[in-house]
Amino acid sequence: MAADPSPAHDLPVYVIGAGPGGLAVAAVLRRRGVRTVVLEKSDAVGASWRRHYARLRLHTTRRRSSLPGLRMPRSFGRWVARADVVRYLEKYALHHGLDVVTGVEVTRVERAPDGPGWLLHATGGRRLRCRAVVVATGFNHTPRLPDWPGRASYGGELLHASGYRDAGPYAGKDVLVVGVGNTGAEIAVDLVEGGAARVRLAIRTVPHIVRRTTAGWPAQSTAILIRRLPAWLVDPAAAVLCRISLPNLAAQGLPRPRTGLYTRARQGAIPVQDVGLLDAVRKGLVEPVAAVESFEHDKVVLTDGSRVSPDVVIAATGYVRALEGLVGDLGVLDARGRPVVHGARSPKGAPGLYFTGFTNPISGMLREMAIDARRIGRRIAKSPAA
Repeated sequence: MAADPSPAHDLPVYVIGAGPGGLAVAAVLRRRGVRTVVLEKSDAVGASWRRHYARLRLHTTRRRSSLPGLRMPRSFGRWVARADVVRYLEKYALHHGLDVVTGVEVTRVERAPDGPGWLLHATGGRRLRCRAVVVATGFNHTPRLPDWPGRASYGGELLHASGYRDAGPYAGKDVLVVGVGNTGAEIAVDLVEGGAARVRLAIRTVPHIVRRTTAGWPAQSTAILIRRLPAWLVDPAAAVLCRISLPNLAAQGLPRPRTGLYTRARQGAIPVQDVGLLDAVRKGLVEPVAAVESFEHDKVVLTDGSRVSPDVVIAATGYVRALEGLVGDLGVLDARGRPVVHGARSPKGAPGLYFTGFTNPISGMLREMAIDARRIGRRIAKSPAA
């Protein structure tokens, strides 16, 4: 399909990715009368949410997780379940009458060679011309599995957390969970509740752990209040609150972090919301151990020199954005492969190119994507040509 050389003001806006961020931007643009098409490589909206583990619930409140133009139903409860997020995204696309084209993967974005706007290269030989592009392919895009020495020789089962659905297949088994972000912590608790014989949790950097609510006050509300404050003010206050509200589990292998909570958050390490981990560690149901160093056939070597022989290793080791092939030659990514700007700002030298959903803010990802969507919508609506 050849590119359409139409004048820029006649061209649509293309949004790449039909997750929460992409759908929110498309809804705002549609309400502003801007012709917008959402391109999704999978066969349905909210693809990443469909793949998450079954027990997952939003770590942000329902009220602060709604996208522009449609509130989440009260029937979802305060902490919305994964399946309800999927239902909400499906309803959101229908409610706003969004033009979502599934089964189309955009492989490269480049400046239009013969005028203003952008040119997208997509599956099926498609070459799609547009006035602006919003990249919303997601923070949790491509699973990252460390290339541990000896990994290929491991005789047990090794999977990334993206492949974990529920504890059923692991009942009665010895499981090592690697990584103690929110995903690793929740999977460890899920395994305990699902009947795993033994659950260890390999920790490289001790996380900050916070109560999801304190006397009914959600952690997200506190995060929103402190987000603009300096770390030198927030870190000591958070340390005091931690000592008051959380047990000291150093004797169980989970000491308090030395680096301040907000300092770590600004480095990209969001606090872990406790959904049962503290109690499981206190009771000895989840055993914190040192980080993974390497594999030796049926054994896992830890950084403290000890060796364990789990039946299963679940790597909750995060994701990469995988934007290099899409926009890597445009000079719009930093050294970690993340966009240099997000929201209503376009990178220098790339007007009309926008990114949303590539940060993990302490105040809540869905909340920030909703804010981004409104800002991007305003900016594009005011800019007839890129």
